[in-house]
Amino acid sequence: MPLHLNTTCPKPMQLTDFSYQLPNELIARYPLAQRSASRLLHVSLQGLAHKTVRDLAQLIRPNDLLVFNDTRVLAARLFGNKATGGNIEVLVERIVDEHTALVHLRASNSPKAGATLFFAQGTINALMLERVGDLFKLQFSEPVRGVLAQHGQMPLPPYLGREVENTDSERYQTVYSDPNKQNSVAAPTAGLHFDEDLLASLKEAGANFAYVTLHVGAGTFQPVRTADIRDHQMHSEWLDVPQATVDAINNTKANGGRVIAIGTTSVRALESAALYNKGQIKAWSGDTQIFIYPSYEWKVIDALFTNFHLPESTLLMLVCAFAGQERVMAAYAEAVAQKYRFFSYGDAMFLER
Repeated sequence: MPLHLNTTCPKPMQLTDFSYQLPNELIARYPLAQRSASRLLHVSLQGLAHKTVRDLAQLIRPNDLLVFNDTRVLAARLFGNKATGGNIEVLVERIVDEHTALVHLRASNSPKAGATLFFAQGTINALMLERVGDLFKLQFSEPVRGVLAQHGQMPLPPYLGREVENTDSERYQTVYSDPNKQNSVAAPTAGLHFDEDLLASLKEAGANFAYVTLHVGAGTFQPVRTADIRDHQMHSEWLDVPQATVDAINNTKANGGRVIAIGTTSVRALESAALYNKGQIKAWSGDTQIFIYPSYEWKVIDALFTNFHLPESTLLMLVCAFAGQERVMAAYAEAVAQKYRFFSYGDAMFLER
């Protein structure tokens, strides 16, 4: 079951409280030529300020700790056919073992257990073993990672409204992603803004770095369909918060620094590691269904760097929980008015409170 973490829930709790109008032309369908050239909306208690991501080093204090999600995106989308010839589209959600994966599957008629599916012009097949909730468990004739490396496509978000291009294989990955942690079906997009020059400038400003791993699932794009957001069933994602990161957090707080989450996935990882340990941040790994929305009592993070999120999304609710619904929605209105670029390849916000 999802973790609903607010024991007292004042307004807003209605889905429509997290809605805003976004002109279609403000959706960033391609990244800028330089990662750190994006605009940055600084949201602080003093108000709003328009900057660029390169200015982030000026907003960092000595001993601040930036926590990055080092997951890497799989080329998780496959196209194939059923034995009848009908087209299928597969999105690998989780690799279970060398030959087995849990997948989302799109077809005119869903295959039944025992059906054989064909990929790569019939050179690779997969046996449909069973349904697991909304997912399909497939057993491939070849190792799953090899199949994806050779025949998979980068799983770009559907709202980009375009086909995958060669540059996406680089630009839809963070520069610090760990090749041994390639299990996400969506990028931790706040991290897409960071290039080597920006990381160096942050170090020069006195910032320290730490890492968590949260493998982003397709559920991150799942819309909220309930009028009262507390009725929403949150998706599950696997995470790992290592002891080295816990030690860095404790040292940071002891020395008066701030824990700054780079992206909502880092938030979910850190706050889950505290939640599952009675409010104390400890090393932890496993699946989380944490759902953070207004009136959540924060346990770890002190500031947040994040992209602009879809209307009525759980990610926007998380940001509102951190900085206040009215303040965040006013910031979004300003971003629209100033023609900021939105979503995965778009601009960013830095929120303090």
